[in-house]
Amino acid sequence: MALERQRRGRVAEQRALGLLQDNGLRLLARNVRFRVGELDLIMQDQETVVFVEVRFRSPSRYGGAASTVERKKQQRLIRAAYRWIQMQFGSDEPASRFDVVTLDGDAVGWIRGAFGVSGPL
Repeated sequence: MALERQRRGRVAEQRALGLLQDNGLRLLARNVRFRVGELDLIMQDQETVVFVEVRFRSPSRYGGAASTVERKKQQRLIRAAYRWIQMQFGSDEPASRFDVVTLDGDAVGWIRGAFGVSGPL
């Protein structure tokens, strides 16, 4: 069961990557893990670094994939993004945003600027 979930996750992530690249974003890194959290995809959209959370959910009456990116998950992503930015750029922080790509069955959605932080990371 866990292996099947991993396979579906990889397929969903690849579909999300294709969507983003088709829309002009460039891949910087993928599956970056820190103790505080994991970043699925890190993309560049012109001068903006985009941290992308990919969420897959089979059709369900319990809510779509977007509903699974709750506040606690957002905080983990923000902390991981901050670590990555510090490692790559030091104190010279680039513009950044958090997007979510959802895969609900066959439906794919892209939520630009899905959540954020006040001020610099």
